[in-house]
Amino acid sequence: MPVLTYRVCPHDPQAHLFAVELVIAGPVATLLRLAMPAWCPGSYMIRDFARNVVRIAAHDVGGRSLTLTKLDKQTWELVPDQGCTAPLIVRYQVYAWEFTVRSAHLDCTHAYFNGPSLLLQVSGYVDQPCRIELLPPPGERYRDWRVATSLRALDAAPWGFGAYLADDYADLIDHPVEMGDFELINFAVRSVPHAMVISGRQRCDLERLRQDLGLVCEQHAALFGELPLDRYLFLTAAVGDGYGGLEHRFSSSLLCTRDDLPQSAVAAPTEGYRRFLGLCSHEYFHLWHVTRIRPAALMTGNLSAEVHTRTLWAFEGITSYYDTLALVRSGCIDTDAYLQLLAETITRVMRTPGRLVQSLAQSSFDAWTKFYRQDDNAPNAIVSYYAKGALTALALDLTIRRETQGRVCLDDVMRALWEHYGRTGVGVPERGVEAMAAQVSGLALDGFFTQALDGTTDLDLAPLLAQVGVAMRLRPATGPKDQGGVVARFAPGTAKPSLAIRLSAGCADAVIQNVLSGGAGERAGLAPGDLVVAVDGLRVTAENLERRVAATGTDTEVRLHLFRRDELMELTASPQPAAADTCELMRLDPVPAGAAPALAAWLARLA
Repeated sequence: MPVLTYRVCPHDPQAHLFAVELVIAGPVATLLRLAMPAWCPGSYMIRDFARNVVRIAAHDVGGRSLTLTKLDKQTWELVPDQGCTAPLIVRYQVYAWEFTVRSAHLDCTHAYFNGPSLLLQVSGYVDQPCRIELLPPPGERYRDWRVATSLRALDAAPWGFGAYLADDYADLIDHPVEMGDFELINFAVRSVPHAMVISGRQRCDLERLRQDLGLVCEQHAALFGELPLDRYLFLTAAVGDGYGGLEHRFSSSLLCTRDDLPQSAVAAPTEGYRRFLGLCSHEYFHLWHVTRIRPAALMTGNLSAEVHTRTLWAFEGITSYYDTLALVRSGCIDTDAYLQLLAETITRVMRTPGRLVQSLAQSSFDAWTKFYRQDDNAPNAIVSYYAKGALTALALDLTIRRETQGRVCLDDVMRALWEHYGRTGVGVPERGVEAMAAQVSGLALDGFFTQALDGTTDLDLAPLLAQVGVAMRLRPATGPKDQGGVVARFAPGTAKPSLAIRLSAGCADAVIQNVLSGGAGERAGLAPGDLVVAVDGLRVTAENLERRVAATGTDTEVRLHLFRRDELMELTASPQPAAADTCELMRLDPVPAGAAPALAAWLARLA
């Protein structure tokens, strides 16, 4: 019988309060420390989940109140009084109104929680098996609610309330829980049962989603050669506007815009559906890469403070590379659609001046304070280890394929990482991925990694893509919605005058969100938060500001009227030609010798 039992009830949906009862069977030590994690695995930012604890109290089995002393922002000390009898019971309430995959959310339509945001850790018992009882909210209106979780059932019926088991505390908090009235999809991958539940209002083509998910998941399983589990669950929340995912060993939590789900009347995959499938693919790849092939630094189990590592570029960047690669390998999208997604990723990186300031290794190490805490200057100071990491994985893959004449590729490196680290449970050291790539390929890759990970110069992708018959060029954007893409031919273009600023999305007024370093806006003195109201005496909005500036011509001064806070200001700017930061990819015709088979081998379905 487990020493620890957690009872979780969405007690008051109207007030968004979970009630949790923690029973410690004993024998009880003279001193217990209870702590709420400060962060959750897979999301590298201090979130201070304890701030949502509304009230907490403890008593023994006889009903005698026990003293809980708070030691710091997330830790309580419990010293049993003389004569108190086990078990000890700790009851607390948690406010749950953060609709993300990392925390907890409760209202009259559903309940969701990610373990670290709700379940206290008990010192001295972290390695002990746990029992968790999931209870329905009180009231007849919730009689149709079901439970979705990848926890192992003890006495709970499938999709039902009841008791579940966890191997230890780490396992306990690694199985998010959804309660409510949800849609359910069942499918199998290599005879292993898989499911997706979808909560929220939507009109999804469930059969199409079932088929596509199976194809994508099979490609990842084929890459690693096995499925190291006996069940898998996608928990999906469909909302009006949202996007996010968080990986777990036997499941993943997803947040998507309901319009991104496939519709029965739409034949070709929409941009939104490609994005959603890519999200599913990303989190599923983590089933191997990061939850089982794990950075050594993150194996300490310390959830009370930051744990720094330079390897996030590999665990998130390589995953970001394979999430879209699996879409084309599975046949869910075609080659041009894949190249479109690749061009958009290159564009995102090229539009980040911070790529010339922060290295990829630094981006990984400083994720806690920079990537996850972005401010108005973020584009000038940081680079995404997701996006640039994906391009680094692309460059590594194509480099290995070229230098070994196609005998070895990044797939082989991933399989070796799985055999050496994933199967054994040994943590990957700080430069373990680089060492494995060199060992498997037989190549001297020190220069490649020095530039890609520790340097700030741009990756030279054009010659690598040319070897698979794809030409690449960078050009200025044609407008604010231009993200680059695939073209039949490269057309001539001109660089329009620009202030090198970005406006706040979804705002009709021209409110500046970012001022890019070295641009005309920065030299003129523009700042984030400024509301630009006129250019050369003519009123502007978010919709027409760029056109007004472009019409002035380069090296021509323009007068800008703006409000900074409540003060009207006038500045003078000299617009400069827009930067060539938009990627276009083009299939070469005629195809160079050897390029066609190289492209086919790169994007081919895995058996």
